Amino acid sequence: MNSWIWAGAGLLLALVPCGISIFRGEPTDRLVGLEMAGVVESILLIVLPEAFRRPDFTDLAVAAALLAFGSGLVFARFLERWL
Repeated sequence: MNSWIWAGAGLLLALVPCGISIFRGEPTDRLVGLEMAGVVESILLIVLPEAFRRPDFTDLAVAAALLAFGSGLVFARFLERWL
């Protein structure tokens, strides 16, 4: 096992607190957890192709980063009704 796989495992563990805040927090905490999970997931999708020596899959990380940003904007727009 190389160090990239260990970095990916550490990033997977970093998603756990994000998931807890998404499922149990206040609405603003949920938004922060969603944005943080999007960032961690994008970094994970950059690390994993490097670990498996498949650099052509890094485009997926760029697409996921754009979608995570868009989903945060949609959630914030939905959230402003109650704040």
